[in-house]
Amino acid sequence: MSVDPMAYETQFFGFTPQTCMLRVYIAFQDYLFEMMLVVEGVMLKKLDGIPGCKVSPSQIRKCTEKFLLFMKEHFDKLFAKMEEVLLQLVLNIPKNVLLPEDRVQEQYPYSKEEFQALQDELQQLQQQCRAEAAAEQALRAELQEQEAVKAELEKILQCFDGLENICREQGAGNFKESFALLRQSSKKLQDVLKDVEEKSRKMKQHDQLM
Repeated sequence: MSVDPMAYETQFFGFTPQTCMLRVYIAFQDYLFEMMLVVEGVMLKKLDGIPGCKVSPSQIRKCTEKFLLFMKEHFDKLFAKMEEVLLQLVLNIPKNVLLPEDRVQEQYPYSKEEFQALQDELQQLQQQCRAEAAAEQALRAELQEQEAVKAELEKILQCFDGLENICREQGAGNFKESFALLRQSSKKLQDVLKDVEEKSRKMKQHDQLM
């Protein structure tokens, strides 16, 4: 069998020419074996009808095997020649023939260096696409966080609006002024609370000393 990969022929036919020849060889060989079995069967029937024939079936089988070996040796030689002819003249694409799907290479030829440069550029573009995809994902996550914060702020504003409405209903005036007064009152209460806690602590210390 030929060891030439014949890649261009494989691209055109959809199978390797060597595989095709191997299948043809196996088909011919199987047919040869079947033919020898038929010949052997005919010989057994003919000899069985001859009175006094001393040829046994085992002797006929040995003769059949020898003849089969002889035929196979000659068949292999003939098939080797047939394979060479078929691979060169039938299953071979001439060097000057270009397949339709490869004509673009004839229109836009390029060297190995140019192809490698294109490969490098393609790899860089793929890395940029991955980086942009990651950045887009991060921006989407940040946008979701901003939406959540916006929702919380809207809730707070609604709460303030509700407080302002309550203040107006109670006649407390402007909400901002009321809120400032609340802060001042809260600070005064905190100062009073601290003063009470300090006096309580001193009284406990005094009781412990007594």
